[in-house]
Amino acid sequence: MLKKLGLITLLSLITSTSYAKEIRVGVSLPTQRDIGWVRYREAFEDMAKKENIKLLLQVADQSPTQQTSQVENLLSQKIDVLIIAPQDAAAASSLVVEAHKAGIKVISFDRLITQADVDMYVSFDNVKVGALQGEYLTRMAPKGNYIVLSGAPTDNNSKLFKQGAMQYIDPLVKKGAIKVVMDQPIDDWQPSDAQRLVENALTANKNNIQAIVAPNDNTAGGVIQALASQKLAGRVFIGGQDAEIAAAQRILAGTQSMTVFKDQRKLSQKALEVAIAMAKNQKLPAITGKVNNGKIDVPSVLLTPVAVTKKNIYAQLVQSGYLKKEDVYKFVK
Repeated sequence: MLKKLGLITLLSLITSTSYAKEIRVGVSLPTQRDIGWVRYREAFEDMAKKENIKLLLQVADQSPTQQTSQVENLLSQKIDVLIIAPQDAAAASSLVVEAHKAGIKVISFDRLITQADVDMYVSFDNVKVGALQGEYLTRMAPKGNYIVLSGAPTDNNSKLFKQGAMQYIDPLVKKGAIKVVMDQPIDDWQPSDAQRLVENALTANKNNIQAIVAPNDNTAGGVIQALASQKLAGRVFIGGQDAEIAAAQRILAGTQSMTVFKDQRKLSQKALEVAIAMAKNQKLPAITGKVNNGKIDVPSVLLTPVAVTKKNIYAQLVQSGYLKKEDVYKFVK
């Protein structure tokens, strides 16, 4: 009898350990052309190793067609959960349908997939990101001419960033204190397009510009190149977001006024945490809100962004371990 019990116990242990079901998570990212997306990938890979889960990660290189093909490939590999950061928010809705047909839950990551029954949205509070920009710029330049640039029209975050910024800018426009002399999106978040648009606005307004909303730090770089050609770099308030190394260096140099810190490490970790809980049918992390995607109010986990200026750049970006001191202060004498 004891021998029989011992065998049963041994078999039980084998079943619960060696033969435990492997968790397989598919991740589809839109690009690696931006350092923020590189950080997302690195954080996904690091956490997957620590949690001992199988990570299948694909990068669409800014092509909705390629992303569709890659996601279809991921679905064929018997993944438990799919994490998508869509290149095209609307086009990705069909991928959610396909995943659900295969019994696979979908997490919309960083960017919200629109017009779809997404299971969970894990991102930063993107309206807050824009609000931090708008609050800072209107405090520093409460009057004058503004250029308002937004991100790619295919990215739902572009709308949210702008929505947040205009919460502060619009009231001053209505009062007549601020005039928005240009309001344009930037296709695929291209810095060269940002540079061209600002060059045109500077010409049209005889360089009379007080503040510029840049949708991210990458495009802020293009904006500043346009200003530098007119010897205006550092004389116009610029708000960006992503807390890139180049942006931190520009803030210290005085050519970019502020950025918004979104710790990509934490967001990737949170998305995998949600994915693992879904795969194990466990209790999900606390929902912080719901975001409407045009079809449903998507249950969301939204992390809080932080405004960064020269005053708190060391505490936020260096002491947190996000950036290295020698990189941030590379050009500071």
